[in-house]
Amino acid sequence: MAYAEPTLIRAGTAVSHEWGDEASGFVQDEVLVSSALLHSIIFTLPVGGSFVHSRANPTIFGADVVYIVLGGRLLLADPEHGQLVVAASGDALFFRRDTWHDGFNRGEEPVRVLELFAPTPAAGASSAYARAQPYLEHARYGDDAIIGHWPEAATAAAEVRRIHLATGAQRSLRLEGDVLWSIIASTEHLHAASGELVRGGAGPRRQYGGDAILHLTSGSVLAVTDRGSSTVEHSLGPGDSLVVPRGYSLTLGGEVDTAASFILGVAPTYDEHGVPT
Repeated sequence: MAYAEPTLIRAGTAVSHEWGDEASGFVQDEVLVSSALLHSIIFTLPVGGSFVHSRANPTIFGADVVYIVLGGRLLLADPEHGQLVVAASGDALFFRRDTWHDGFNRGEEPVRVLELFAPTPAAGASSAYARAQPYLEHARYGDDAIIGHWPEAATAAAEVRRIHLATGAQRSLRLEGDVLWSIIASTEHLHAASGELVRGGAGPRRQYGGDAILHLTSGSVLAVTDRGSSTVEHSLGPGDSLVVPRGYSLTLGGEVDTAASFILGVAPTYDEHGVPT
């Protein structure tokens, strides 16, 4: 699902896809974009639901991955090292390539998660890559090495941690115009951040170094995309997403009567030169 020009995807209108098998469990996906540069979906786990690795669907990829919890409470495990992390609504999780990961909903409401993924399935970084890796035969959902040695073993456990939790306090802040960005992860493959825009505020015109997606979580925002003489305004409400292909610029403006919160994903780099201007 790739787009040649900026495309607005209204809440609830994304293409549906079911991932999984009987052994792994099934996950319902809403595919927002899956281009050569950026893959982004929203997936849902029902109460008591889970996804785990199976031989048909091993959960290890050749990509950087960010999960932002939109609602509910996600328990994510690295079953190779026995690490478990809990992310509540608004929290984010980040892990790099070659990280096994299994997910569980142990809360009292469905979990909805926005996923950002790069390099992409089109680049061979997902299923084809996963099935070529040695299979993880034995899953561990807890670190046995810390039993009898906690909390003094905390430093050693942190050294092998593969999944990183990014709450609001654990993100790097950046102010661009009236947009306050909270950076979740920024690597050579993927840039992910949450943003806030005050009522009536505006951000600078920005051309990113790849494909971008903007997902609105609350409020409303006017997003202007342009390329040469082509300028289009897009009005986004909660749950809407805007895909901005490489080569287009994006300017954010706040509505007069409401503030806005959103998520931005860009792959591979934040701007054409790899760093912000």
